[in-house]
Amino acid sequence: MKTIEIIISPGGESRVETKGFSGNECRQASRFLEEALGKTQSETLTAEFHQSHNQHQHHLHEEK
Repeated sequence: MKTIEIIISPGGESRVETKGFSGNECRQASRFLEEALGKTQSETLTAEFHQSHNQHQHHLHEEK
């Protein structure tokens, strides 16, 4: 299941976490929230992002 969580700290800082998305799909799904919340301070990509990205690269390599 694909989910987007918005976590807001007591100090007012917010964090957007996506789950269940493949590769860059997470960025596209959460972009509108990140823009609404303000300037992005940092980004941490999960193993799920890298796993999907690496599988895609491997598949493209096999097609050549």
